[in-house]
Amino acid sequence: MVLGKKRVTLSVLVIAVFLIMTLAACSTTPKEPAATPAQPAQVTDYTPSEKPVQAVAVGPTKPQVAVELGDVFFAFDKFDLTAESRAILAKNADVLLADSDIMITIEGHCDERGTEEYNLGLGERRASSARNYLVSLGVSASRIKTISYGEERPFKWGSNEAAWSQNRRAHFVVR
Repeated sequence: MVLGKKRVTLSVLVIAVFLIMTLAACSTTPKEPAATPAQPAQVTDYTPSEKPVQAVAVGPTKPQVAVELGDVFFAFDKFDLTAESRAILAKNADVLLADSDIMITIEGHCDERGTEEYNLGLGERRASSARNYLVSLGVSASRIKTISYGEERPFKWGSNEAAWSQNRRAHFVVR
């Protein structure tokens, strides 16, 4: 008789659990949507031939003007300037010589290859290379600040030559 009571109790318990699970699954309360993973910030890609334009106020008595300074790009593991880079820097120098109130920062950047320390050093050499050429063209060194970001601020995400070639650059920021 004890064995029969255990079977009945076990059967009732199994049925109760089954009913609870069934009712819970059929609940009419709306479920919250599953949290979606955070999306990375939208990255705007541009090709080296495009030139970023920055607006800057150039003095209290002058109206605000758009200043166009082109970035220069480098070969893998290099910081020397090509003929194309020198031409872009000559145009940048013309803009800077036309208005002595414009101050700039040249940011040195690298692609993702290489160690963090190495890329910071290479980025600094790239920014300094661009700065030295501008100074040789007559731009006052006191108007130019340099900084290296190494591989930390890519213009284009990706692990291929198309992305890497755009990330190896000296970027000009009007301050």
